[in-house]
Amino acid sequence: MEVLMSIVVGVLFTAAVYLMLSKSLLRIIIGTGLLSHGAHLLILTMGGLKKGAAPLLGEHAQSYVDPLPQALILTAIVISFGVTSFFLVLAYRSYQELGTDDMDQLRGNDYNE
Repeated sequence: MEVLMSIVVGVLFTAAVYLMLSKSLLRIIIGTGLLSHGAHLLILTMGGLKKGAAPLLGEHAQSYVDPLPQALILTAIVISFGVTSFFLVLAYRSYQELGTDDMDQLRGNDYNE
């Protein structure tokens, strides 16, 4: 199962880098979202995909699941949601002001010379 998850993480990272290298601001935002999802899966996979009981006091089980990767991923999900929301508002506002989402035009460089 870890091999399959590692392949999915690699595909997500590849797609994210491809999208982040494009000229469209919306594709860059989608790429950062994919990159954060890939990082979440990477943390989960590196934490180990084990079966066991929830780590609660009073539970008498043979094995317990490590709660640290889950807590880190939950925190990272909240942070990535906030960052993605900020990026979307920033992109919408820049599109309202400048009328484009092309990164070359947003930089102000004139490449048509």
